[in-house]
Parts: sequence; C-alpha cells; structure tokens
Amino acid sequence: MRVSQLQIDEYAPYYNAYLPNVDDTWTLVEGLEVSVHEFIKFVQDIPMGKHDYRYAEGKWTIKEIIQHLIDVERVFSYRAMRFSRGDSTELVGFDENSYVDNAHANDRSLQSLLTEMSALRHATLLLFKSFTQDDLVKRGVASGHIVTVRALGFLIIAHQKHHTKIFQERYL
Repeated sequence: MRVSQLQIDEYAPYYNAYLPNVDDTWTLVEGLEVSVHEFIKFVQDIPMGKHDYRYAEGKWTIKEIIQHLIDVERVFSYRAMRFSRGDSTELVGFDENSYVDNAHANDRSLQSLLTEMSALRHATLLLFKSFTQDDLVKRGVASGHIVTVRALGFLIIAHQKHHTKIFQERYL
C-alpha cells in the first residue's frame, strides 16, 4: 500500500500538510526503511557545530528535534500496535514540549541519537511487517481523532520528512 491510497477519514485533518511529503513511489514498509537511511545520511552531513544550534530563542536544537522524532515514532508505533490488536481504548495526546524538555537530548552525542533512531526504526519495521492487511485498516481514536494503523505508519514517515524540511529551511 502507498500513501496515495490513504483515505481522508483515516487520520486527523492537520496531517494533510505532512502527508504530501511522503514519496508515493514506496510502499509503507519500503518508505519506513528508505526514509530512515535518508534521514541519517542527511543529519550526518550537517556540519558538527550546527547540532546544538537554535534558529530562534525557544526553538529546539537539531538534537532535540531528533529526540522528538524518536519519541513521536515510539508513540505512533504504540498506537498502531494497540489498534492492530483490537484495543478500542481512546488514547490521549501527549505534550511534545514536555517530552523534549525532559529528554536531555543536548547532553547526548549525535551518534547515540542516530543509533537509537536506527534501532527504533528497525523495531517499527518489524512491527509493521507483522501486520496483516486487515490489521492495517483497523481504526482507533488518538488525540481525539480516528486514525488507522496504516496511516500511523505513513505519519511516522511524514513527520520525519516535515522536520527534514524545517532543518533545510531554518537550520542550514
């Protein structure tokens, strides 16, 4: 399945700005695999002095954004697992700013963040490869909106692509 096959009722409307960034060439699993390699290569090419840079007061550093991507991928994967297993419990949102404030990303090396991201993506890939076609279209409610398992997978990619664009526009 490709991102163009998602229906508008499979995710919250505010993700309409994110999903066009996903390459429709790839299936969901291919996109998860390709996008993490592209991202890691992209980040490794950023000059070393930039990883702790903030383009404005109160904005996150590149390291903090990488940690944010890790945290969001964990949350979205957890949601996908819950919904795929038939858990109909509505899942609340999370405070991304609190997560970043308490993650201590700037105290970590860039390599440790990228290693964690790579390991997490491997786990995410194994999870999504385990889903049947029926699992992928199961729905749940997260942050007050209906979302499908497959949409959550594409949103992991879309969210990463969104932040890559922000790096390019505001940090480099």
